[in-house]
Amino acid sequence: MNIRQLQAGDLLDEAARLFDAYRQFYRQPSNLTACRTWLAMRLQMGQSTVFVAEEGGRAVGFMQLYPGFCSVALAPVWTLYDLYVSPEARGRGVAGALLETARHFGLAQGAAYLQLSTAHDNHSAQRQYERHGWQYDTVFRTYTLPLESSGTV
Repeated sequence: MNIRQLQAGDLLDEAARLFDAYRQFYRQPSNLTACRTWLAMRLQMGQSTVFVAEEGGRAVGFMQLYPGFCSVALAPVWTLYDLYVSPEARGRGVAGALLETARHFGLAQGAAYLQLSTAHDNHSAQRQYERHGWQYDTVFRTYTLPLESSGTV
């Protein structure tokens, strides 16, 4: 397995295919063009970091991290917002390899910590995260304020 970080200008078809499947998992309609555009814009503007896991020349896993800051720690933090492994590659260590890549990336960036959230009923993902040292936050409660969205990329 090869894991590589995507760069602005890279061909994004395989990453967009996985990103689109990830969004469908979260009950969003398929829109491959919008996924490709989203990734291209984030990379071009330096707003996210994307890694792709490849086996046999085909992308089988995808991970996107967004930068942020922790005022308390006076340090950068990274949010692992998207992680997806294609169904045919599950159970072969792809998610674990991506999580280890995220950990190494965060350390190299001098981050205080990495954070993520997942659906309450996504138990297989929760087990995977915990196996790799991620800790369920019992100290802080997370709130979201939904805002009206234009739906544009």
